[in-house]
Amino acid sequence: MGLSEFLLLVIPIPLYHLLAYYMLITLLTLSPVPYAAINLTKMPSSYRTVYAFAREMHPKTVKRDIQYGTAGFRDKASNLGYVMYRMGLLSVLRARYKKGIIGVMITASHNPEGDNGVKLIDPHGEMMEQSWEEWATKFANVQDDELEAIINEIVDKFNIPMTDRSVIYIGKDTRPSSPSLAKSLMDGILALSGKPVDFGIVTTPQLHYIVACRNSHEEYGTATEEGYYKKLVTAFKKLRGENCENGNYVNRLFYDGANGVGAKKIKFFQERLKDCMNIELYNDAGIGTGKLNYLCGADYVKTNQAYPTGLPIDPNVRCASVDGDADRIVYYFNDENGKFHLFDGDRIATLIASYLKEWVEKSGVDLNLGLVQTAYANGASTEYIKKQLSVPVACVSTGVKHLHHKALEFDIGIYFEANGHGTVVFSKNAKDKLRSVAKDPETGEKQKYAVEKLLAFIDVINETVGDAIADLLAVETILCDRGWDLKDWENSYTDLPNKLMKVTVKDRNVISTSDAERKCVTPVGLQDEIDKLVSKYQKARSFVRSSGTEDIVRVYAEAATQEQVNKLTAEVARAVYNLAGGIGEAPIVPE
Repeated sequence: MGLSEFLLLVIPIPLYHLLAYYMLITLLTLSPVPYAAINLTKMPSSYRTVYAFAREMHPKTVKRDIQYGTAGFRDKASNLGYVMYRMGLLSVLRARYKKGIIGVMITASHNPEGDNGVKLIDPHGEMMEQSWEEWATKFANVQDDELEAIINEIVDKFNIPMTDRSVIYIGKDTRPSSPSLAKSLMDGILALSGKPVDFGIVTTPQLHYIVACRNSHEEYGTATEEGYYKKLVTAFKKLRGENCENGNYVNRLFYDGANGVGAKKIKFFQERLKDCMNIELYNDAGIGTGKLNYLCGADYVKTNQAYPTGLPIDPNVRCASVDGDADRIVYYFNDENGKFHLFDGDRIATLIASYLKEWVEKSGVDLNLGLVQTAYANGASTEYIKKQLSVPVACVSTGVKHLHHKALEFDIGIYFEANGHGTVVFSKNAKDKLRSVAKDPETGEKQKYAVEKLLAFIDVINETVGDAIADLLAVETILCDRGWDLKDWENSYTDLPNKLMKVTVKDRNVISTSDAERKCVTPVGLQDEIDKLVSKYQKARSFVRSSGTEDIVRVYAEAATQEQVNKLTAEVARAVYNLAGGIGEAPIVPE
């Protein structure tokens, strides 16, 4: 009989867990390295302590179900204590199954400050495998007394060796609720004898990077926050050279930190890049400033097509906004007439694609370059990529995981969502070819210069996940290299007017789609009606897809003019209302 089993028999459950919790906190507080010195007794085969901890300290408090999606779990922070505890348990199971370090990030990204969330990171720094999202959802929704059964089910199904060592890296954003939720998470990790390592406040991309580095035995980089800064700064300086200004490019950037972790971490780059890049920081989460993501941040700017609160509106000054956990970015400026101009993920993707295509051609290395979009990408960007750049374009279903997976099929795969979340991935084949040419003494100076440009670009990008700061450095590199201001960038192509509407329905599941969500399969007849409506307008297209969490159907449309797109969107929305069980007021079609 183990110590924990004995204590459970002789000491009342509430007192046992009070003592256990006190001992754990004492050990954690005294440990010179976070949680490194803890050597817990092995769990009994029945996992009784898991249930006991859940019942006494982290009971399930919410009756409704919660779902693990692309962004993990998101909810009001007050509802997530028991979810965090359970994700601590699941992370240990995942780490033992994958035989590597797993990351857990506590964040709700662009959501309001009162919300929070959690998502798991797999060993290569990628988001958790989609098939395990179902287990996460099931884990979060079972009753407390069913935890033992679901652990046994997962252990048996995946043949998980429960005596193996498991290490979990933890990161959190700046939300006031994050520290207490982190404690709940750690309780879950410790309950299954896992080892939590807390990296404190970091951006989501930083934790992805650190996890990838550690599991690659630091082949990808040094597995510390400082290692992240050093890698990106070194690569950026190599790409930038001595150029601070070039042509129309002016060395001045207004940076909206969304009052979040992106504001804290950009300061490290300000210090290291002060000789070659002028970053003016606003919404920096300082004393007396606004709340996280409130009237600021990438999502606010993208949604409202307007400047965030706290940012000076100086004509023709380059501006960038990141979101609450710094994994997405958008650019924008106001012209001399006061007109707002937005550069979203589509624009960033095309800029990077054109730049990489140019240097791949100059390098003379045979590499397969491709760009991945969703149906929400502006049609003008797709046409520009295909016809002007002659770069292959793949369209996939909405969701970062779909984009990332498809991008891996190319030697150089570029993907961005319109919201500004995206990155570039380089295959092992691409890296090996470029390094081989760089080392070859027969390589000419011009070719070697081009190859070294590409190799430096690989290091300035965070391949594991969308990274607002890494993407910012990439964009600034390209604009400076070309001597462009934002007007030059905008002149690449003209976006088609577009609009997004929502229709409330009785049951979102009546909508099913195919062809990467571009065609509606059910209800029967809806796609025929959409086709008929689209045919009335120039350069028009429209599609519908259901929400993953609400009984809502989203309608997207594009057309040659804003007047046409306003009418088309409303007409398609009315068709959805009539054929898919709309409730409430019917959409009104403008005359």
